[in-house]
Amino acid sequence: MHFSVLPPEVNSGLMFAGAGSGPMVAAAEAWNGLASELESAAAGFSSATSELVAQFWQGPAARAMTGAAAIYAAWLNAAAAQAGRTSSQANAVVAVFDVARAATVHPALVAANRSELMSLVLSNVFGQNAPAIAASEANYEQMWAQDVAAMSNYYAGASAAAASLSPFDLTPRGLYINVPYIGGTINLTPGNLGAFNLGLGNIGLLNLGSGNTGSYNLGNGNFGLLNLGSGNGASGRGDAGAQLLARFNLGSGNIGDYNLGSGNYGNTNLGSGNTGNANVGLGNHGHLNLGSGNAGSENFGSGNTGNSNLGSGNTGSANLGLGNTGNTNFGSGNTGSNNVGSGNLGVANLGSGNHGNTNIGFGNKGNNNIGFGLSGNNQIGINFNGLNSGTGNIGLFNSGNDNIGFFNSGDGNWGIANSGQGVGPLSLQFGTSGVWNTGVGNSGFLNTGVANSGSFSTGFFNSGITNTGLFNSGATNTGLFNSGATNTGLFNSGATNTGFFDSGTANFGSFNGGSTNTGDFNSGDINTGYGNSGGVNTGILNAGNLNTGPVSPFDQHVLNSGFSNAADGAFGRGGVNQSGFANQGLNNSGIDSADNITTIIGGQVIQGTIGSSGFENHGNFGSGFLNSGAYSSGFRNTGPTYTGPAHMSGFVNSTGQYISGFFNAGTITEGVVDTFNSGFANLGNQVSGLFNAQNQESGLFH
Repeated sequence: MHFSVLPPEVNSGLMFAGAGSGPMVAAAEAWNGLASELESAAAGFSSATSELVAQFWQGPAARAMTGAAAIYAAWLNAAAAQAGRTSSQANAVVAVFDVARAATVHPALVAANRSELMSLVLSNVFGQNAPAIAASEANYEQMWAQDVAAMSNYYAGASAAAASLSPFDLTPRGLYINVPYIGGTINLTPGNLGAFNLGLGNIGLLNLGSGNTGSYNLGNGNFGLLNLGSGNGASGRGDAGAQLLARFNLGSGNIGDYNLGSGNYGNTNLGSGNTGNANVGLGNHGHLNLGSGNAGSENFGSGNTGNSNLGSGNTGSANLGLGNTGNTNFGSGNTGSNNVGSGNLGVANLGSGNHGNTNIGFGNKGNNNIGFGLSGNNQIGINFNGLNSGTGNIGLFNSGNDNIGFFNSGDGNWGIANSGQGVGPLSLQFGTSGVWNTGVGNSGFLNTGVANSGSFSTGFFNSGITNTGLFNSGATNTGLFNSGATNTGLFNSGATNTGFFDSGTANFGSFNGGSTNTGDFNSGDINTGYGNSGGVNTGILNAGNLNTGPVSPFDQHVLNSGFSNAADGAFGRGGVNQSGFANQGLNNSGIDSADNITTIIGGQVIQGTIGSSGFENHGNFGSGFLNSGAYSSGFRNTGPTYTGPAHMSGFVNSTGQYISGFFNAGTITEGVVDTFNSGFANLGNQVSGLFNAQNQESGLFH
């Protein structure tokens, strides 16, 4: 959503939230420091090379080295100049931001205006406040225009600064050289294909780490350029997947560029476990979010499904508050749009607990009412009969039925300001707009927790469905900050991982940009080990394929790596694309994948597991320990069948599909397969919470 259509509450809130221009000032200083370091490095490198050639090293090799050193020093000087220009433009952005912030209306003034308006409207029984209301609205319009003008100038200035930047020249031209009498390129360590590598087993040039495919990487097992961490990128080697370069990542396990964090799938994220671009936070699925666990874009808050929300747990867009279902609500627990207040079920209400449209007041049931507890349309006054317009209520200002509490427009709620359907006894709701939720600020369906906009989740700020944990925007995760699906762990943007910071799929380990790895920091696929950018290796720091052992950039002409791997059917006893130990099937890593599964692919029979990582798994395309059922992660989960999809994460779950958490079991119903359980020790279908034994429940002990 463009800032010109956002109210001043949002624009002012965004401009005054966060760290301000401080991080950009720090970035400018860092770029300036980098420029100085590069200049010093160029001077020192040239001086050391010249002195070495002048005193001790003579002959053809020395002349070749001198030429390469001159090229590299020139590149360092050019990079230093570029870093200096980047520092200048960062300072320009700081200046533009500071001017825009100074021109933006302070959020406190906006809040004071809205508070004044509400007071005037609520006391405007006979219309005596009409001039003051008009003046307040005019002042609000001026604030809106002032914020839009400030944001427009900010956008123009920042865009101009960004447009003047030019990309770095990543490759020093002519740096590959053949040294006479050596028969290859210069590397300071063995096992590299390329030039000037300081690490081992690299394919590329000037890698400080090992097992990289690419150049200028400081870490290990990267597929790309200039990564400071390890396991970034997806080489597609081992499973013939897409090749996704990663560049300039200050972190590990990323697929994308310029990420300051780990496990991201996208670009320029400040945080971890994000799927999307330019997020500041954790576990988001979308773009430009400031917060965590959002499924959408431009949200300032957490657990939202939608765009441009300022708050948490909203389903919709441009809401300011908690747990709203709808758009442009200012408050919490509303179902509908354009409400100012909380717990409204309808559109354009000013107040709380209204069931209907365009009401001003509290607890009204109908349309166009001004007052308290009124039933009907176009009424003005106060209903002194308990001040409830619904039936069977205990409390005040309830327009729904059978509620205990205040400002409820839904039915069967125990709590305050709920517009959704309540669960009843043992379940409290505050500011919820969803159905059968237990907790605070939930806008989804059958959640237990706080600010969940998804459904069937147990935890806080989940925008995905069937999660057990916090800030998950993906589905069926057990853990925290996962934007992918069916993960057991933290900060995963990929799917079906057991571990942390994985942007690939079906990994048992952490910081993997590749897929189906048992180990850490792999950008290749189907590896059992550490830091491999190649595929199907059993070992560490390999850039080649099918190696058993460490630091090889070469491909081996074998069917499997590792020990005692086998397969039957169309592929013969030798097996295909397996690493690790005692696996049977196709595309497996780890130890002892199951042999009691029969799968037919393209008319060919495969006896064994397909595409799994970990230890003793009896299911295809999964990860973890001792799981049975396809697409599962975690420990000791049991799906309906070995080959059918289970979609389970967590620990010791059984009987059903789409289950996360601990010790949950679905109930088998004829013709019904989907379960959707989360939480702890639940028995039934579509359940969240703890210790429930009935279907479609949230909360505790139902």
